[in-house]
Amino acid sequence: MSKVKAFAAQEVGALLKPFEIERRAVHENDVLIDIEYCGVCHSDLHFVRNDWGMSEYPLVPGHEIIGRVVQVGEKVKDFKVGEKVGVGCMVDSCRECSSCEEGLEQYCERGSTFTYNGPDKYLGGMTFGGYSQKIVVDKDFVLHVPEHLDSKAAAPLLCAGITTYSPLRYWNVKKGDKVGVIGLGGLGHMGVKFASAMGAEVVMITSSPSKTKDAEDLGADHVLISTDEGQMASHANTFDFLMNTIPVGHDVNPYVSLLKRDATMVIVGAVEPVDPVHCGQLIFQRKSIAGSLIGGIKETQEMLDFCGEHNIVCDVEIIDMQDINTAYERMLKSDVKYRFVIDTKSLEREN
Repeated sequence: MSKVKAFAAQEVGALLKPFEIERRAVHENDVLIDIEYCGVCHSDLHFVRNDWGMSEYPLVPGHEIIGRVVQVGEKVKDFKVGEKVGVGCMVDSCRECSSCEEGLEQYCERGSTFTYNGPDKYLGGMTFGGYSQKIVVDKDFVLHVPEHLDSKAAAPLLCAGITTYSPLRYWNVKKGDKVGVIGLGGLGHMGVKFASAMGAEVVMITSSPSKTKDAEDLGADHVLISTDEGQMASHANTFDFLMNTIPVGHDVNPYVSLLKRDATMVIVGAVEPVDPVHCGQLIFQRKSIAGSLIGGIKETQEMLDFCGEHNIVCDVEIIDMQDINTAYERMLKSDVKYRFVIDTKSLEREN
């Protein structure tokens, strides 16, 4: 085992502060990664504040990890020292249930082991995430990152990227489809980039007219202002697919009215109740509301390869680890375009 510098919350709602953690010794199937960058996901803040009632402390967040391999176990053949790699939201699963056998580890029927705040079967206690200097991960949950992608901008692909890529693939979004992305934030801006690269006609749906230029710069063909009843009515029953990235509970009914018959709106943002749904819209036109998590390891690698082919990365703002608490406050105000990423080399300054 080795000691590693990190930042942790010691109790509910506490500020993140310097903390020393232990990483396990490298086993035969393990990869030791020197973390270079770690994205800041909104779920990090939820876990720090125990908004979902499942946090264990001390808690070291971070599941959008980019780094370099510094050591591999004796049975590891696919990763080499010096290679650029990534780690996303999972570091293990049961590998035996039907979901795992289908490459859908995110839906593991016994529960995936999350990169942080998951049971650590090696050291006991809970797993610690990427707000740290190093991490040891089983090779089956490590990802190859195209070398030419900007490392700092690639980090959020490991969560925000795959969260938006996976439903576009599952619902078979293709060239010519009319796709609406609801909400322009960390998830929404990636949804626009991916749908555009897939050849769809992309409509950014937002309540903020001020975001029009940003949406167009990201690749949106049109912008629909959701608070304008006339605009919404003019787009009724015209969308092949909607991706809803709004991160809090809200009224989904106005968006359902935008769907064509047999079309789907997938919710990837709100992990909480939404307002009551008027089922008449669903029944009379066979519309669907669905949810989607991240992707499995195979699909996440596919996403990274797609990003490499199309040169897709996230729009990010780099911060030092010491600025994370301020970043959380700014994130609550949507004061970031569109994802904070921690330069973990800043941890070297901690005594």
